[in-house]
Amino acid sequence: MAKTLFNKFNPQRFFRALDMRGILALSGVVGPLVLVVADVIAAISQPNYDFVRNSISSLALTSMGWIQTIGFLAIGLLIEIFAAGLFLNMRRKPGFGLSIALLAFFGFGLLLIGAFRADPVGGKITVEGAIHVAASKAVLWLFFFAVLLLLPSLKGDFLWRGMFHYTVVTSVFSLVLVIGYPFLPGTLSWFGLYERVLIGNAIVWVEVVAIRLLIFTVRRRREAGRVV
Repeated sequence: MAKTLFNKFNPQRFFRALDMRGILALSGVVGPLVLVVADVIAAISQPNYDFVRNSISSLALTSMGWIQTIGFLAIGLLIEIFAAGLFLNMRRKPGFGLSIALLAFFGFGLLLIGAFRADPVGGKITVEGAIHVAASKAVLWLFFFAVLLLLPSLKGDFLWRGMFHYTVVTSVFSLVLVIGYPFLPGTLSWFGLYERVLIGNAIVWVEVVAIRLLIFTVRRRREAGRVV
C-alpha cells in the first residue's frame, strides 16, 4: 500500500499545485522537522549528553550546539511564516486575530531561544542568558494562549472542525506542563525529557495543523482547475 501511494505521488505536480498559501503552509511542515533533526544530530554527537537527564538549553553550550541553534532559528522564522498562512485560511471568530499574533510571537520566542544561549549552570548571569531564560518562559505561555484563543475559530469552520478536540487536548496538556515547570526540583533526573515533551507538544500541533493546511491549499488549487 505504501509503495502504491509512493508511486502515485508526483513531486512535480505537487509543487505545481502550491500557491503562496501553500508555501506558507509548507513552512509550518518543515519548521518542526528541522528542529527535531538538529536536536538529534547535536545530541548524538556528544558522548556524554543524555536526552532524558540533560536540558535542551545545555546542548547549545556543547561543541556541536551551533546545529541546535540553527534548528531553533529556523523553526522560529518558519512558524512566523506559517502563522500568516493560518491567518489567510480560516474563518475568523472572536479571538482569532490575537491568537495568530500570539502564535507569531511564539515563533519569535523560539528564534530568541536560538539566538541567545543559556548561561552555564552555576556560572555568572549574563544579559544573553537572561534573554534566553525570559524567552523560554514566555514561549510556553504564548503557545497555550494562542491555541486556546484559536478554539472558537476551529469549531466555527467546517474545514477545521476536525482539529477542535485535538487542539483542546493540546492546550490542556500544555497548561498542565507549563504550570508544573517552575516547581520541578533542580535535581530532577528526567528534566530533559520533561522539556522535550513540553516543546514537543507544541511543535507536533504545529506540524499536524500545517499538514492539514497544506492539504487544503493543494486540494483547493486542483479543484479550481488551475493544475493540469
